Amino acid sequence: MNRRVINIGGENIEIPSFDNRWIFYIALGIALLWFIFSTAYTVDADEVGVIQRFGKYVRTTQPGLHFKLPWGIETIKKVKIQRVFKEEFGFRTAQPGIKTEYAGGDFSAESLMLTGDLNSALVEWIVQYRIKDPAHYLFKVRDVESTIRYVSESIMRQVVGDNSVDEVIILRRKEIALEVGDLMQKLLDEYETGIDIVTVNLQDVNPPVPVQPAFNEVNEARQERERIINEAWEAYNSVIPKAKGQAEQLILEAEGYATNRINRAQGDADKFIAVWKEYNKAKDVTRRRLYLEMMKEVLARLDKKFIIDDNLRSFLPLLQLQGKAVQK
Repeated sequence: MNRRVINIGGENIEIPSFDNRWIFYIALGIALLWFIFSTAYTVDADEVGVIQRFGKYVRTTQPGLHFKLPWGIETIKKVKIQRVFKEEFGFRTAQPGIKTEYAGGDFSAESLMLTGDLNSALVEWIVQYRIKDPAHYLFKVRDVESTIRYVSESIMRQVVGDNSVDEVIILRRKEIALEVGDLMQKLLDEYETGIDIVTVNLQDVNPPVPVQPAFNEVNEARQERERIINEAWEAYNSVIPKAKGQAEQLILEAEGYATNRINRAQGDADKFIAVWKEYNKAKDVTRRRLYLEMMKEVLARLDKKFIIDDNLRSFLPLLQLQGKAVQK
């Protein structure tokens, strides 16, 4: 480093004098650093890089380390394609958490809707979406978030207008949310917004505040009606099947009894015919066998038995044939 002397106000002052080579090296180093930082860039795992050359879209780069043309020839815009974004309608979340806090204010202008049966309802819903085409998201539509809000509100009013107030509040909430999501996706694809609708959730649907008491009374009456109907069905299901079972049991018992009687009668008839045939073959033997079989059956039922001879002239009443054997 050289020094040179200059005269200021009659006083000589020495100042350092730099070599021109040092100035060149410093400028070259600055240019080199600028070249490196304007050429290399990194893309995070949840995003992609959209490269523009002189303002025109040329390519999309994936996560990792990449290089581009320096000095503003190519610029990069990073778009988070993995993040799920959310739009709220009819309410605003002030602070999310275990106990969510909602912002105050009147949002009835976007939540108050007319149903298909000419009733009013306050509809609050959430739209969750993800960016599926970064180039379309950045360059096809000027304000994608506002477009999503306009499309969602328009379609929600259309779908709510096709349903009754009972269907919107109670009966078809899930179906309505699915229908709104499908219609939104179709329209956003036509606009080439590059948006993928993840889900549409109906947060809360209520009648307007002035008519809420009357609506609650109607709901209570309907619940009471449903309770009475359910009780009647319960009584019906407990009595009717039991009666049907008893009737089927009686029918089966009668059929079984009829079958038994018929079979027994048929057996008796077959037995009589068989005996009759044998009787015709040997009448005397058959007659004696029938007589002996009948006497065996009859005598077994008698308490006291007296055996007498046809030629007997006197009868001994003290003869003991029951109990102990007669001593000779």
